[in-house]
Amino acid sequence: MKRKFWPGLAGLFLLWLPLFSHAAPKPSKKDRLVTISTRLGEMKLILFDQTPKHKANFLKLAKEGFYNGTTFHRVINNFMIQGGDANSKDTDPYNDGTGDIGYRIPAEIWPTLKHVRGSVAAARNNNPQKESSGSQFYIVENHNGTPHLDNNYTVFGQVISGLEVIDKIAEEPKEMMDRPTTPIPMTVKVEKLKKKKITKLYGYAYGS
Repeated sequence: MKRKFWPGLAGLFLLWLPLFSHAAPKPSKKDRLVTISTRLGEMKLILFDQTPKHKANFLKLAKEGFYNGTTFHRVINNFMIQGGDANSKDTDPYNDGTGDIGYRIPAEIWPTLKHVRGSVAAARNNNPQKESSGSQFYIVENHNGTPHLDNNYTVFGQVISGLEVIDKIAEEPKEMMDRPTTPIPMTVKVEKLKKKKITKLYGYAYGS
């Protein structure tokens, strides 16, 4: 007895085959390490893949040199340090923090990304969509974190080395509007490293 061949079913199987032959893309073995240098020391940080818009924007501005010369213009001990405003480059201390880069970033708020010590998060004004400033950011200094900010601001990175530098900046003498009496300008550098090397150097464990 001859076996019957069903070309319709065979063709359908071949049509489906490519759909299952493409495995999910493997995560990159490399990451960008960001170094923020100040007169009080260096901070090393990584940016989260869960917040791709914020990560891409920060890296773009950093590579363009936008952040170089901006200052940590608002520092509050036991709370956070804030910087990234282009206005902080000029000689007028009264406009620091009011700068606008011309666009906002859509919120990328994840319940799993908390405001722990060293968290890097995007500043914003009061808008119902919780959209972030295009350039201003803050770093949590409080050693117990700032959980009251969770789910309200986008956390998009983490300081993995130089936590003591955050403390030093937060402890600086301040004048009106929490502005340091002696400016704290920054320079920002980005380098591409293997994740294994980042883990080895700084002890940061990437998720699977």
